[in-house]
Amino acid sequence: MKKKILVIGPSWVGDSVMAQPLYRRLHQLHPELELHVFAPAWTLPLLARMPEVARSHLNPFGHGALRLVERWKVARQLAKEGFDQVVVLPNSLKSALIPLFAGIPLRTGFLGESRYGLLNDARELDEQELPMMVERFCALAEPRKDPLPRPIPNPRLSADPAAQRQTAGRLGLDLSRPVVAFCPGAEYGPAKRWPARHFAELARRFDAAGYAVWLFGSGKDKEIGDEIARLADGSAVNLCGATGLDEAIDLIGLCALAVCNDSGLMHVAAALDKPLVALYGSSSPDFTPPLSERAAIVSLNLDCSPCFERLCPYGHTDCLEKMQPDMAWQAAQNLLPPSPDLSQD
Repeated sequence: MKKKILVIGPSWVGDSVMAQPLYRRLHQLHPELELHVFAPAWTLPLLARMPEVARSHLNPFGHGALRLVERWKVARQLAKEGFDQVVVLPNSLKSALIPLFAGIPLRTGFLGESRYGLLNDARELDEQELPMMVERFCALAEPRKDPLPRPIPNPRLSADPAAQRQTAGRLGLDLSRPVVAFCPGAEYGPAKRWPARHFAELARRFDAAGYAVWLFGSGKDKEIGDEIARLADGSAVNLCGATGLDEAIDLIGLCALAVCNDSGLMHVAAALDKPLVALYGSSSPDFTPPLSERAAIVSLNLDCSPCFERLCPYGHTDCLEKMQPDMAWQAAQNLLPPSPDLSQD
C-alpha cells in the first residue's frame, strides 16, 4: 500500500546528512513511499540531493522559539498533505507539536522532553544498544521492538560536474593542482575547532607538496578562515562565506582529500566519499563518526575528553591545542596516493 510519511528533520547539517540512511530504510520498508522532510533552510540543499526525498518543507522556527500560533498555521498547511505517519528526529518538545497540530495519525519518535501524548508511537532510547546517532535515526524506521538491521549503509551525496565548473570559474579557483579541502569551523562551539595556526602549518606543508588548499565554511567561519590564510602565507584560499552549502558540496567534490573538525562539512565530505582526516576534540567519534570507509580519525583521547562542551571547562582546550599538525599530515599520507613530494617531511 502506498504510504506518505513526513520526517521532522534535524537542525544541524551533519545530523541531516546522517538522516539519509533512515530515508533509504523507509523506502525499503514501504516500496511506494512518498517521503517528505520538514527542515530548516540551511539544510534544504542537502535534501535536494537526496533522491529518497520527494519534497522538503521549510521549518521556519529557530532554536528556543515556541510561537504556538505560527506553529498551528504551519501545521494546518502540512495537514493538507494527508500524511499517514510522521517520524520526529529531534528530541525536543517543540518538534513534536506540529505533527500533533497537523493531525498526523501515527507519530513516531523517542520520548525526549515529556512527549507523552504528543507521540503515540513513542520509543524509549537504549543508548547502550544504539550508541551512534545514525543508529538512533534508523531505529525509528523499524516496527516497535524489532531489532535494527545492521550494517547501516553510509550516507551518499553526489556533486554536479556542470555546477562544479561554473562555481570554480566564478570564484577564480585554480584547478591545475590537486586540491585539499580544509573545514576549520564547527557551529557547535570553540571546543570542536582545531587552532588556526595548526591548520595554517598543515596548509603550508600541502602547498609545498604540490596541493592547493581551499578553506570551506559559513560566513561565521570567515574570520578564522582569514586568520588561517594569513598565517599560511598565501598557501590557502579562504572560501568561508563565499559559497552556499550547495556550492560547497560541489567544490568539496573536486577535492582529493578533506581535513575537517567534527562538523557538518565533515559529514558532507564523508558522504561525498572523499578521503577524510577527521579531527576530534571535545566530541566523540563513537557517537558521530564520519560515515565512510575512507576516513582517518585523529584524537588525543585525553582523560578529560570527550566532554561534549561548547567551551573547554578547564580553559585550555588541550585536546586540540596539543594535537600537532604532523598527526593530521601523517594520517593524510595514508589516505592519498603515493607522491614523491608528499612523502617528504
